[in-house]
Amino acid sequence: QVQLVESGGGLVQAGGSLRLSCAASGRTFSSYGMGWFRQTPGKEREFVAAIGGGGGGIIYYAASVKGRFAISRDNAKNMVYLQMNSLKPEDTALYCCGAGHVFADIRSGKCDYWGQGTQVTVSS
Repeated sequence: QVQLVESGGGLVQAGGSLRLSCAASGRTFSSYGMGWFRQTPGKEREFVAAIGGGGGGIIYYAASVKGRFAISRDNAKNMVYLQMNSLKPEDTALYCCGAGHVFADIRSGKCDYWGQGTQVTVSS
């Protein structure tokens, strides 16, 4: 069982930066691939970024955030981060982290565990 708790959201002006954190419980955290997703009311959840588990280091980004966002993890602290730079109003959403063992599934939004999310609002 893995529990995920996100933090770091808030209100920021366009062009600004935020760093989201996802704290995970469980002794096998390092074996899980982790992903960040976002959702706005009335829309489907959107994949943002994913990082592989097991020391593989594979990383994948959605085209809409590539070059602006960076995902990283600290297995010693059971943490995953999403550094968001050059934020745009269209980045406004509830950001959630997810965990799973199959990287392709994570990219498809099929995670085994989910957090509750943290709200990011970007003003123009």
